[in-house]
Amino acid sequence: MLTLAVLIPLLASAVLALVPVRDARTCRIGATAVTAVAFALLLAVWAVAAPTEGYRAVAEVPWVPSLGIAWRVGVDGMSLALALVTAVVFLAATAWPVSVPRARAFYAWLLFLAGVSIGLFVTLDLIVFYVFFDLSLVGMYFLIGRWGHGDAQHAAVKFFVYTLAGSLLILFGIIVLALAMPELTFDMRAIMEAAPVDGAGVVPGLILLAFVIGFGIKTPVFPLHTWLPPAHVNAPGPASAILAGVLLKMGTYGLVRLPLQMMPETFARFALPLALLGLASILWGAIVAYAQANLKRRIAYTSVNHMGYVVLGIAVAGSGLGSEAARQLALTGAVVEMVAHGLITGALFLIAGAFWERTQDYDLANYGGLAERAPRLTLMATLGSFASLGLPGLAGFVAELHIFLGAFGVYPWIAAVGLLGLVVTAALFLNLLRQVFFGELVTVRTGFADLRPAETAVLAGLLALVVLIGIWPTWLLDLIDAGGVLAAPGAGG
Repeated sequence: MLTLAVLIPLLASAVLALVPVRDARTCRIGATAVTAVAFALLLAVWAVAAPTEGYRAVAEVPWVPSLGIAWRVGVDGMSLALALVTAVVFLAATAWPVSVPRARAFYAWLLFLAGVSIGLFVTLDLIVFYVFFDLSLVGMYFLIGRWGHGDAQHAAVKFFVYTLAGSLLILFGIIVLALAMPELTFDMRAIMEAAPVDGAGVVPGLILLAFVIGFGIKTPVFPLHTWLPPAHVNAPGPASAILAGVLLKMGTYGLVRLPLQMMPETFARFALPLALLGLASILWGAIVAYAQANLKRRIAYTSVNHMGYVVLGIAVAGSGLGSEAARQLALTGAVVEMVAHGLITGALFLIAGAFWERTQDYDLANYGGLAERAPRLTLMATLGSFASLGLPGLAGFVAELHIFLGAFGVYPWIAAVGLLGLVVTAALFLNLLRQVFFGELVTVRTGFADLRPAETAVLAGLLALVVLIGIWPTWLLDLIDAGGVLAAPGAGG
């Protein structure tokens, strides 16, 4: 079922690219159906092979036996949770009604990106992981470059070059890990069990640095984040939702899966600098977001802030300090934050896309009083904003509570300073809501249209999950904790 969840979107992408379908609505419905099938397959995996310890639903077919490369798939709690949220975000992105030229190619690229994104989270082979990591760059490059607006070409090139440079560093680390094994293999489970390049010394430190920079660009963390705002601002709404909701998680997932699990001792030596990097991202992202007068840039910089929480949680988890319970809390919170951020920020970028569809304008100064004209949009934007600032009863609060409880048990001063990011984030979203939706209606917006039924349904689905996680998080926490990432980093299937 995991293999089908990857291959069906990829095959459908090829079919859609070759079949001469001209009607945009037909393309959108077909792409939505395909992503729904992928989501249903992942739900089936959860139902029949729910992770308890190690990996479940494992399948393996030799690909390049002489190099130890195989089509290996399997999931633990963390990877299944991220694969599920990936499918949800792609389902929302394909279902979102958007006016684009060359709709057939647009939805073909969305399906291609869906397949490689799900594949990255379910693969157990490092070379296949790297292939999917790089292919995700190709899909997003074309979505931004061909269907973006403004300086889309420059934004697409900057995104591609930055992240490709990071992926080459990751490939370097992967090769060193595989060559250090007693028998050449790229099986993640075997490398986690052996930890062949770990401990003190220059080489483990350099490999860790390569992974941190490579995955840090993708995440992105300060100061490796400069590609992100132009990519978001110039991308179409569904592409922005995927970039924030899915692709950024590849960076933090990679930090856990590779350096944390395959080099635990080396990771622990450098956990404090990584925690400080997370803190810098929290504060920088929030402060710079507050200063933005462009709606999409403001949301984009909040992603730097929120992914800083994730990096802080991962650093705490791998520090080896404090109690194991505190470290597990931090890691659980980091994964919940990945899921929550995918849903919340995915919804916020679709909302930004609704603004562009109606006005081709992201300048906050040109809005005001829209609550009178667009009550449904106001409701969705308010709920998404409150979720992003961490209001209790919503998914963001559950994630951040876990992260900070764990962080206070390991790095209390970093955690205390990091709380300032929550205050600034609350201020920037409340300011945004006041400026855009309340006060006097701006004259040029008297004809502003509210959300259409399809737009309302997509946003309602995403935000309903945000509320569900906020008021009843047990099902998600049980799924994530079942993986035993800290307790059994080398567990096999």
